[in-house]
Amino acid sequence: MNETRAFSLAGIPVAVVFFLLLIGCIALFGYGGIHQNPAPVAIAVIAFVILAFCCKGLFQVQPNQGMVMLLFGRYAGTARDTGLRWTNPFYARRAVSLRVRNFESDKLKVNDSDGNPIEIAAVIVWQVVDTAEAVFEVDDYENYVHIQSESALRQMAQSYPYDSHDDAKPSLRSHGDEITAHLRDEIQERLGKAGVKVIEARISHLAYAQEIAQAMLQRQQAGAIIAARTRIVEGAVSMVQMALDQLSQRGVVQLDEERKAAMVSNLLVVLCGERGSQPVLNTGTLYQ
Repeated sequence: MNETRAFSLAGIPVAVVFFLLLIGCIALFGYGGIHQNPAPVAIAVIAFVILAFCCKGLFQVQPNQGMVMLLFGRYAGTARDTGLRWTNPFYARRAVSLRVRNFESDKLKVNDSDGNPIEIAAVIVWQVVDTAEAVFEVDDYENYVHIQSESALRQMAQSYPYDSHDDAKPSLRSHGDEITAHLRDEIQERLGKAGVKVIEARISHLAYAQEIAQAMLQRQQAGAIIAARTRIVEGAVSMVQMALDQLSQRGVVQLDEERKAAMVSNLLVVLCGERGSQPVLNTGTLYQ
């Protein structure tokens, strides 16, 4: 069911007409009472009852609000024109907010793609864009948004690892933009039938579950150390290769294979060591 425009008129001119009719009813009632004529009195009473019933059709629409109209249980349209309006007094009305709203989900405990238990929560920014779908397609659209958002968050968290040292592999901790886009699309797919548009969805809390937090922290630190050592070794090997090539090209010194091996060993110790190296000065000849 898609939203349609409901019949409504500007309320202020209608209210002015109703006020004039009310004065006319009072005058007619007074005329019949003065002249003791029951006909004008009866007409005035009937007109007043009809007028009072017609006043029921007056309603207000606030900015960023839609008024859903029902005629004997049948959807008759939605009024979005702001201000005082008037419509069929037989219409039943329900106000639906079109403002941007947000909520933060509960902290969910789920397993990431590696099977590690984590805690995750997200902030969802959403807005009703189709009042008919929001009211008639689901029972309670606000509760539906909350439940489906948490379900989508749980599904998304199970698709990625918490952390990954491989830059090509996305993870929950390192690839924020990709994770945010995936979460937003996952929630939007579930909420589309409820007439809701997801404006933004971002992770607000992400941590390992308490029972494995310490162990995973040690594992994370070990992985970071290994990754850093790998990068250091790669850089050191490149520098050693460059030094040997430069010495050979410029003819500074000619080294045999044994001396090259010793030089490579010394350079790697210097470049890969955690502490500063202590220089040893050779005051003798290069060869014994």
